[in-house]
Amino acid sequence: MEAQIKVRSPKLMAFVLMAGAFIGLFSETALNMALTNIMDEFSVTAPIAQWLTTGYLLVLAILVPISAFLVRWFTTRQLVVAGLILSLIGALLAALSPNFTILLLGRIVQAIGTGIIIPVMNIVVLMIFPVNKRGVVMGVMGLVITTAPAIGPTIAGFIISALSWNWIFWIVALFYVVLLVFGSSKMDNTSEITKPGIDILSILLSTIGFGGVIYALSMMAENALTSAVVWVPAVVGIVALILFSVRQMKMEQPMINLRVFKIPMFTLGTIIMFLGILTILAAGILLPIYLKGALLVTAAVAGLILLPGNAVNVILAPIVGGLFDKSGGRAKGLVMFGAIFVVIGALIFALTLSATTPKWLVIVAFIIFFFGISFVMMPSQTNAMNNLPREFYADGAAAMNTLNQVAGAAGTAIAITLFTAGQKSFMAENPTGSVTEMLAAGTQHAFVFIAGIAVLIFIASLLVKNPKKQ
Repeated sequence: MEAQIKVRSPKLMAFVLMAGAFIGLFSETALNMALTNIMDEFSVTAPIAQWLTTGYLLVLAILVPISAFLVRWFTTRQLVVAGLILSLIGALLAALSPNFTILLLGRIVQAIGTGIIIPVMNIVVLMIFPVNKRGVVMGVMGLVITTAPAIGPTIAGFIISALSWNWIFWIVALFYVVLLVFGSSKMDNTSEITKPGIDILSILLSTIGFGGVIYALSMMAENALTSAVVWVPAVVGIVALILFSVRQMKMEQPMINLRVFKIPMFTLGTIIMFLGILTILAAGILLPIYLKGALLVTAAVAGLILLPGNAVNVILAPIVGGLFDKSGGRAKGLVMFGAIFVVIGALIFALTLSATTPKWLVIVAFIIFFFGISFVMMPSQTNAMNNLPREFYADGAAAMNTLNQVAGAAGTAIAITLFTAGQKSFMAENPTGSVTEMLAAGTQHAFVFIAGIAVLIFIASLLVKNPKKQ
């Protein structure tokens, strides 16, 4: 396998990138614990409030495809500094927001910064470490990708209880300032600046495509499938994505080289990552609402209930990376093992959630769920990227990260849609039911879908092939 690119301090460089990405991904879901507070303060409904998460993810889904283009136009340092500054501006806007519109605007600006940092992290880490060290490094990077959005509600719960939801952004802004002051000078360039032509049509098609599909999914929470606000953007988005794909295959210098999907193990690994992120973000928005609304616990207690599962993921991610390295990059066994636990955890939620479910059972189910996720995500991602030649790293990272953000946005939107549908169904059958029972029924209804996705992850794990030689 090819040698890595030499930089002054690969570990410090990787740390700065991972820290920036961690803060951005943490911000994806940090407001989930505060949605009920924000709904009360700004007088908005759950489907509207969820745009604080869905909108963030939607911007990432739109921006990340452009990353493969950006890394060929700007140096690593320029992109990292720009990403951190935009993230800082967005966090400050959100912290100072006097109304919901400004809060959403701040989220969008912060998402633009995060959308620059994440793909740069993926590309740089692959280039500055040798292949025999990638398992541990990608394990830590996988820790960032999965733990940051998962632990967001937990940490936010403590912040909200002690201070207010605005302080989530003040604290995030402080971290961005520290990274800008101490980390930006440590960035060495790792990309080849070729300055390819700007294909405006590709950018427009990808923006309309991903934007249309995610918007349609989000509108399903309050509207029927036959409603124009659902099917029109869905159709427009799908047509735009088809045209985008056709155009990329015909271009000599595509925005994203979709030929990476001709490599079977990259495609399969990306699918598993997509399904995994979808379940993480769906659970991430449902459980805080369930814990606070149905079990009537405080934000701090809700955070404590989710903490053990997140802790398991933090502990296991680098361990799984080490196991992956020691096995010579054999991902199949690890992914299958993890997928079984993901299914078990999701099924416990789907079968037992109610207004009277004991808190210990939620804790156990969440631990089992994230125990499995730890074994699924890193080996799938590393195996997928290891199957690509170096010249496809930027394209592969852009394609995978784009679909990861689409998965997060789709998971959030679908979860809220099914949550709302479950509540309506419960109230139709139980008109005298309590609010806590209604919220629990909505959450349980949505977890049936998550359990189904978990089964698909297990089926996909059976198709993973180990490399014949490392």
